[in-house]
Amino acid sequence: MKLFDLGARASNFHEQLVPLDELQNFPDARAVLLEAEHDPERLKPFLAHLELVVLRFPIFRDGRPFTQARALREYLGFNGEIRAEGHILPDQAAFLKRCGVDSVVLSEGSDPALWEKQLHRFHEAYQRAVLPEAPLGVGLRVKPN
Repeated sequence: MKLFDLGARASNFHEQLVPLDELQNFPDARAVLLEAEHDPERLKPFLAHLELVVLRFPIFRDGRPFTQARALREYLGFNGEIRAEGHILPDQAAFLKRCGVDSVVLSEGSDPALWEKQLHRFHEAYQRAVLPEAPLGVGLRVKPN
């Protein structure tokens, strides 16, 4: 498994990745796998003990894991590592980071240099992020015709 770090948080390897549906059977689990169809709210009782949440992208067009990442950071206050795996593209690197994802599991043959390039492609953003920054355009007004 090859990881690409998106932010300041370093990736950690966890031997036991527990699927969400089995999490209550493993009270000492530190890492959980969240499928796209799962509600992150189900993790609420376990978040204090978790170090890693892996979000699985079933296909690159499926945006649910982006929403899951934001929910984990903004609404549930999760401070551990969030990792993306599955069908993701380097073009999505910056948006993954803005949603709170820390690392990506690269597919076989992926070029980390391409991910690095895409991560730094845009320097401004119009939408809010979980990152400590102000989005471009706050306070701007559109002039009426």
